[in-house]
Amino acid sequence: MIKKLLPLAISLLSLTITAQDALTSKLYETYEKYKEPSLEKRRIKHNDLKPLIEQLKSNPKFEVQKVGESIEGRDLNLISIGFGSENIFLWSQMHGDEPTATQAIFDIFHFLDSPDFKEEKEVILSKLKLHFLPMLNPDGAEVFQRRNALGVDINRDALRLQSPEGQTLKRLRDSLDASFGFNLHDQSRYYNAERTEKPATISYLATAFNYEKDINDVRAKAMKVIVFMNKIIQNYAPGQVGRYSDDFEPRAFGDNIAKWGTSLILIESGGYPDDREKQEIRKLNYVSILSALYTIATKSYENIPTEDYEKIPKNDRMLFDLKITNATYGLLGKDYILDLGIMQYEIDKKGHNDFYYRSSVSDQGDLSTYYAYETFDATGYKIIPPKVVSMETVSSPLELLHQGIAYVKGKLPEEGAYVEMPLFKVSETFELGDFNLQPGVNPTFFLEKNGKLTHAVINGFLIDLNKPLENQETGNGLIYR
Repeated sequence: MIKKLLPLAISLLSLTITAQDALTSKLYETYEKYKEPSLEKRRIKHNDLKPLIEQLKSNPKFEVQKVGESIEGRDLNLISIGFGSENIFLWSQMHGDEPTATQAIFDIFHFLDSPDFKEEKEVILSKLKLHFLPMLNPDGAEVFQRRNALGVDINRDALRLQSPEGQTLKRLRDSLDASFGFNLHDQSRYYNAERTEKPATISYLATAFNYEKDINDVRAKAMKVIVFMNKIIQNYAPGQVGRYSDDFEPRAFGDNIAKWGTSLILIESGGYPDDREKQEIRKLNYVSILSALYTIATKSYENIPTEDYEKIPKNDRMLFDLKITNATYGLLGKDYILDLGIMQYEIDKKGHNDFYYRSSVSDQGDLSTYYAYETFDATGYKIIPPKVVSMETVSSPLELLHQGIAYVKGKLPEEGAYVEMPLFKVSETFELGDFNLQPGVNPTFFLEKNGKLTHAVINGFLIDLNKPLENQETGNGLIYR
């Protein structure tokens, strides 16, 4: 009998997944209609959310409760919608510099408030009651830092509960007793899907509840939903999903919430090519979360084998921003072949609303097992040290780059650490010194082929000297005083 019923079960599951694929395709295609336009930059603050939350307070579909305060007195709000019997709890920005899901949550609010997708929303909201706590760490968000004002990582405070933010999260978890919890984070853009050049744009984890990483019914449910979400995201970011490490951390909220009986799903937003502000990743969060809510409401995830969870590639950390391979580097009269792995690090500007770049050579040598967002094969190219020139005003940065000039001496502004153009502004007393590439140094040099300069690397950005600067991503230069 079981053998006879198995093909029918598989057929029904296939039909369900096909219908849900159609739903998620529509979610992706119509996303811009629901995107909250005021949250386009990652460095969002509590004040950016306040008017949006006030709008929700006046909307009868939503229930908004102040459930706590941060150390510096900023409100923590729980926003609920739905009338189902099953509670689902989602929280974001436990780390202040991880805002991607916070943005997606407000997109989801617009979706839930719209007249569209009536049947699908009826399924979700009649079966589930959704509870969102966006920006759990508003004090950290204010200065775009991971930790709260106490200097505590809230995600390591599940046992001691010294932070008011952690106390609020624990109290809500206990009172809601949610069947599923979504712990929404950002991870480094330098993670990749194991043994591939693809960035881990989205990483998932069904959190372990003990050191042995046992799989009980609670964890198995999270695994099944993750398998479903992975299948959906593969349509839009193929090969760009990773599986976050499930090493048990006894102080962490995710691990303990799973231990306390809630099926815990961790979503980590990583990197995506040409998406520094993570707006495409925000969209993938939106699609992923709504798809998960739908499969939970319909319970279609129950027929998914947990074994498929292990098929998701593990997270690895083998990505650079820029990798230059096979470049010829001269040192003490001899030539060597080097690969260079370069990181373009973000440095917060004053006010923590924007950033500039300060790049570094992360590694050099044989980097054949590493990957990058941008790779340049420098076979036949020679690394040339930069030159310095005195000049009060710069009218044509590209002309100076063609001459191998990267440093310009002159009067410096009273404040600031960077310039918008791809050149370094330095003081009149600046000395360039000997050129020596090493991990940790700022990558600024030129590439020469057949006796002609063809490319500049300025503050870690590769510039093609045969193309207009405005048609390239050139980053910024730095000021050396």
